[in-house]
Amino acid sequence: MSELFEIWVYLAERPLVWLTVTVLVYWAAHRLYLQCNELALLNPVLIAVVALVGILVATDTEYGTYFEGAQFVHFLLGPATVALAVPLYGQAHRLRRMGLPLALALIAGSVTAVVSALGIGWLLGLESDVLRSLMPKSVTTPVAMGISEQIGGLPSLTAVLVILTGITGAVLAMPLLHLLGYGPEDATAKGFALGVSAHGIGTARAFQHSEEAGAFAGLGMGLNALLTALLVPLIDALVVAF
Repeated sequence: MSELFEIWVYLAERPLVWLTVTVLVYWAAHRLYLQCNELALLNPVLIAVVALVGILVATDTEYGTYFEGAQFVHFLLGPATVALAVPLYGQAHRLRRMGLPLALALIAGSVTAVVSALGIGWLLGLESDVLRSLMPKSVTTPVAMGISEQIGGLPSLTAVLVILTGITGAVLAMPLLHLLGYGPEDATAKGFALGVSAHGIGTARAFQHSEEAGAFAGLGMGLNALLTALLVPLIDALVVAF
Protein backbone atom coordinates (compact mmCIF):
# COMPACT_ATOMS: atom_id res chain seq x y z
CA MET A 1 0.00 0.00 0.00
CA SER A 2 2.83 2.40 0.80
CA GLU A 3 4.33 1.82 -2.65
CA LEU A 4 0.99 2.53 -4.31
CA PHE A 5 0.66 5.71 -2.25
CA GLU A 6 4.14 6.85 -3.31
CA ILE A 7 3.28 6.20 -6.96
CA TRP A 8 0.07 8.21 -6.58
CA VAL A 9 1.93 11.13 -4.96
CA TYR A 10 4.38 11.12 -7.87
CA LEU A 11 1.62 11.01 -10.50
CA ALA A 12 -0.49 13.67 -8.76
CA GLU A 13 2.37 16.14 -9.23
CA ARG A 14 2.16 15.74 -13.01
CA PRO A 15 -0.32 18.28 -14.49
CA LEU A 16 -1.65 15.98 -17.22
CA VAL A 17 -2.81 13.38 -14.71
CA TRP A 18 -5.94 15.34 -13.77
CA LEU A 19 -6.76 16.05 -17.39
CA THR A 20 -6.53 12.32 -18.09
CA VAL A 21 -8.63 11.47 -15.02
CA THR A 22 -11.30 14.00 -16.06
CA VAL A 23 -11.54 12.62 -19.60
CA LEU A 24 -11.63 8.99 -18.42
CA VAL A 25 -14.28 9.67 -15.77
CA TYR A 26 -16.51 11.48 -18.26
CA TRP A 27 -16.00 8.72 -20.84
CA ALA A 28 -17.05 6.10 -18.28
CA ALA A 29 -20.05 8.21 -17.20
CA HIS A 30 -21.13 8.63 -20.83
CA ARG A 31 -20.82 4.90 -21.46
CA LEU A 32 -23.00 4.22 -18.42
CA TYR A 33 -25.54 6.77 -19.69
CA LEU A 34 -25.74 5.07 -23.10
CA GLN A 35 -25.95 1.56 -21.65
CA CYS A 36 -28.90 2.65 -19.48
CA ASN A 37 -30.85 3.89 -22.53
CA GLU A 38 -29.96 7.54 -21.82
CA LEU A 39 -31.73 7.61 -18.47
CA ALA A 40 -32.02 11.29 -17.53
CA LEU A 41 -30.99 10.73 -13.90
CA LEU A 42 -27.68 9.30 -15.14
CA ASN A 43 -26.67 12.48 -16.94
CA PRO A 44 -22.94 12.04 -17.66
CA VAL A 45 -22.05 15.52 -16.38
CA LEU A 46 -23.75 14.80 -13.06
CA ILE A 47 -22.09 11.40 -12.69
CA ALA A 48 -18.69 12.76 -13.70
CA VAL A 49 -18.90 15.67 -11.23
CA VAL A 50 -19.86 13.38 -8.35
CA ALA A 51 -17.13 10.89 -9.26
CA LEU A 52 -14.43 13.55 -9.57
CA VAL A 53 -15.40 15.13 -6.25
CA GLY A 54 -15.16 11.69 -4.66
CA ILE A 55 -11.70 11.14 -6.17
CA LEU A 56 -10.47 14.55 -4.98
CA VAL A 57 -11.75 13.89 -1.45
CA ALA A 58 -10.34 10.35 -1.36
CA THR A 59 -6.91 11.51 -2.53
CA ASP A 60 -6.94 14.67 -0.37
CA THR A 61 -6.30 16.80 -3.46
CA GLU A 62 -6.90 20.55 -3.41
CA TYR A 63 -9.15 21.98 -6.13
CA GLY A 64 -6.35 24.33 -7.23
CA THR A 65 -4.09 21.35 -7.88
CA TYR A 66 -6.82 19.61 -9.85
CA PHE A 67 -7.63 22.72 -11.90
CA GLU A 68 -3.97 23.26 -12.75
CA GLY A 69 -4.00 19.94 -14.54
CA ALA A 70 -7.52 20.00 -15.97
CA GLN A 71 -7.67 23.67 -17.02
CA PHE A 72 -7.31 22.72 -20.70
CA VAL A 73 -10.92 21.45 -20.52
CA HIS A 74 -11.91 24.85 -19.13
CA PHE A 75 -10.04 26.55 -21.99
CA LEU A 76 -12.02 24.52 -24.53
CA LEU A 77 -15.31 26.00 -23.24
CA GLY A 78 -14.64 29.13 -25.27
CA PRO A 79 -14.04 27.44 -28.66
CA ALA A 80 -16.90 25.01 -27.98
CA THR A 81 -19.29 27.92 -27.37
CA VAL A 82 -18.19 29.68 -30.55
CA ALA A 83 -18.57 26.43 -32.50
CA LEU A 84 -22.28 26.42 -31.62
CA ALA A 85 -22.66 29.09 -34.32
CA VAL A 86 -22.02 26.46 -37.01
CA PRO A 87 -25.30 24.49 -36.65
CA LEU A 88 -27.13 27.76 -35.97
CA TYR A 89 -25.96 29.08 -39.34
CA GLY A 90 -27.78 26.18 -40.95
CA GLN A 91 -31.01 27.47 -39.38
CA ALA A 92 -30.43 31.10 -40.43
CA HIS A 93 -33.29 31.00 -42.94
CA ARG A 94 -35.76 30.42 -40.08
CA LEU A 95 -34.47 33.08 -37.71
CA ARG A 96 -35.94 36.07 -39.54
CA ARG A 97 -39.53 34.86 -39.34
CA MET A 98 -39.10 33.58 -35.78
CA GLY A 99 -37.50 36.73 -34.38
CA LEU A 100 -40.49 38.00 -32.38
CA PRO A 101 -41.49 34.65 -30.76
CA LEU A 102 -37.88 33.97 -29.81
CA ALA A 103 -37.46 37.47 -28.36
CA LEU A 104 -40.60 37.09 -26.23
CA ALA A 105 -39.52 33.63 -25.06
CA LEU A 106 -36.06 34.97 -24.21
CA ILE A 107 -37.42 37.85 -22.13
CA ALA A 108 -39.89 35.59 -20.33
CA GLY A 109 -37.24 32.97 -19.60
CA SER A 110 -34.55 35.40 -18.44
CA VAL A 111 -36.86 37.40 -16.18
CA THR A 112 -38.41 34.25 -14.70
CA ALA A 113 -35.00 32.70 -13.97
CA VAL A 114 -33.72 35.78 -12.15
CA VAL A 115 -36.91 36.77 -10.31
CA SER A 116 -37.81 33.22 -9.22
CA ALA A 117 -34.32 32.64 -7.80
CA LEU A 118 -34.44 35.98 -6.02
CA GLY A 119 -37.95 35.39 -4.67
CA ILE A 120 -37.27 31.88 -3.39
CA GLY A 121 -34.01 33.01 -1.79
CA TRP A 122 -35.73 35.94 -0.12
CA LEU A 123 -38.48 33.68 1.27
CA LEU A 124 -35.80 31.38 2.70
CA GLY A 125 -34.17 34.34 4.44
CA LEU A 126 -30.86 34.19 2.56
CA GLU A 127 -28.26 36.92 2.98
CA SER A 128 -27.89 39.58 0.29
CA ASP A 129 -24.56 38.22 -1.00
CA VAL A 130 -26.11 34.77 -1.44
CA LEU A 131 -29.10 36.30 -3.23
CA ARG A 132 -26.72 38.09 -5.58
CA SER A 133 -24.95 34.79 -6.19
CA LEU A 134 -28.25 33.12 -7.07
CA MET A 135 -29.55 35.58 -9.65
CA PRO A 136 -27.26 34.72 -12.60
CA LYS A 137 -27.50 30.92 -12.09
CA SER A 138 -29.10 30.22 -15.49
CA VAL A 139 -26.29 31.56 -17.68
CA THR A 140 -23.03 29.93 -18.64
CA THR A 141 -20.40 29.77 -15.90
CA PRO A 142 -17.84 32.41 -17.00
CA VAL A 143 -20.57 35.01 -17.58
CA ALA A 144 -22.42 34.10 -14.38
CA MET A 145 -19.28 34.41 -12.28
CA GLY A 146 -18.48 37.79 -13.83
CA ILE A 147 -21.99 39.08 -13.13
CA SER A 148 -21.87 37.77 -9.57
CA GLU A 149 -18.54 39.43 -8.88
CA GLN A 150 -19.72 42.72 -10.38
CA ILE A 151 -22.79 42.99 -8.11
CA GLY A 152 -21.11 41.75 -4.92
CA GLY A 153 -22.02 38.07 -4.98
CA LEU A 154 -19.81 35.05 -4.36
CA PRO A 155 -18.44 33.83 -7.73
CA SER A 156 -17.46 30.40 -6.36
CA LEU A 157 -20.98 29.84 -5.02
CA THR A 158 -22.43 31.07 -8.31
CA ALA A 159 -20.33 28.51 -10.23
CA VAL A 160 -21.76 25.68 -8.12
CA LEU A 161 -25.31 26.97 -8.60
CA VAL A 162 -24.80 27.26 -12.35
CA ILE A 163 -23.68 23.64 -12.59
CA LEU A 164 -26.60 22.45 -10.45
CA THR A 165 -29.02 24.46 -12.59
CA GLY A 166 -27.61 22.99 -15.80
CA ILE A 167 -27.75 19.43 -14.52
CA THR A 168 -31.30 19.89 -13.21
CA GLY A 169 -32.39 21.33 -16.55
CA ALA A 170 -30.72 18.54 -18.52
CA VAL A 171 -32.42 15.90 -16.37
CA LEU A 172 -35.92 17.38 -16.05
CA ALA A 173 -36.51 19.70 -19.02
CA MET A 174 -37.20 17.13 -21.76
CA PRO A 175 -39.60 14.98 -19.68
CA LEU A 176 -41.41 18.12 -18.56
CA LEU A 177 -41.70 19.46 -22.11
CA HIS A 178 -43.02 16.10 -23.29
CA LEU A 179 -45.57 16.19 -20.46
CA LEU A 180 -46.66 19.63 -21.67
CA GLY A 181 -47.33 18.23 -25.13
CA TYR A 182 -44.15 19.13 -27.04
CA GLY A 183 -43.26 16.36 -29.48
CA PRO A 184 -40.31 15.57 -31.78
CA GLU A 185 -41.54 18.17 -34.30
CA ASP A 186 -41.08 20.94 -31.70
CA ALA A 187 -37.29 20.76 -31.67
CA THR A 188 -36.92 24.54 -32.02
CA ALA A 189 -39.01 25.35 -28.95
CA LYS A 190 -37.49 22.59 -26.83
CA GLY A 191 -33.94 23.50 -27.77
CA PHE A 192 -34.41 27.22 -27.15
CA ALA A 193 -36.02 26.50 -23.77
CA LEU A 194 -33.10 24.28 -22.75
CA GLY A 195 -30.53 26.86 -23.80
CA VAL A 196 -32.22 29.69 -21.92
CA SER A 197 -32.86 27.72 -18.74
CA ALA A 198 -29.88 25.35 -18.51
CA HIS A 199 -27.03 27.04 -20.49
CA GLY A 200 -24.23 24.78 -21.80
CA ILE A 201 -25.27 21.55 -20.10
CA GLY A 202 -28.81 22.00 -21.39
CA THR A 203 -27.43 22.74 -24.85
CA ALA A 204 -25.47 19.48 -24.82
CA ARG A 205 -28.69 17.68 -23.89
CA ALA A 206 -30.51 19.44 -26.73
CA PHE A 207 -27.93 18.20 -29.25
CA GLN A 208 -28.70 14.66 -28.09
CA HIS A 209 -32.28 15.32 -29.20
CA SER A 210 -31.40 16.74 -32.63
CA GLU A 211 -29.05 19.17 -34.36
CA GLU A 212 -31.93 21.63 -34.81
CA ALA A 213 -32.68 21.61 -31.08
CA GLY A 214 -28.98 22.02 -30.30
CA ALA A 215 -28.66 24.97 -32.68
CA PHE A 216 -31.51 26.87 -31.05
CA ALA A 217 -30.28 25.90 -27.59
CA GLY A 218 -26.95 27.52 -28.41
CA LEU A 219 -28.78 30.64 -29.57
CA GLY A 220 -30.85 30.71 -26.38
CA MET A 221 -27.78 30.25 -24.20
CA GLY A 222 -25.91 33.13 -25.85
CA LEU A 223 -28.82 35.57 -25.88
CA ASN A 224 -29.75 34.72 -22.29
CA ALA A 225 -26.20 35.43 -21.14
CA LEU A 226 -26.34 38.85 -22.80
CA LEU A 227 -29.78 39.77 -21.47
CA THR A 228 -29.04 38.49 -17.96
CA ALA A 229 -25.84 40.53 -17.83
CA LEU A 230 -27.97 43.63 -18.46
CA LEU A 231 -30.91 42.56 -16.30
CA VAL A 232 -29.27 41.39 -13.07
CA PRO A 233 -27.45 44.64 -12.16
CA LEU A 234 -30.70 46.54 -12.74
CA ILE A 235 -32.73 44.18 -10.51
CA ASP A 236 -29.97 44.26 -7.92
CA ALA A 237 -30.08 48.06 -7.81
CA LEU A 238 -33.87 48.10 -7.56
CA VAL A 239 -34.44 45.22 -5.15
CA VAL A 240 -31.49 43.61 -3.38
CA ALA A 241 -29.68 46.87 -2.61
CA PHE A 242 -32.70 47.96 -0.53
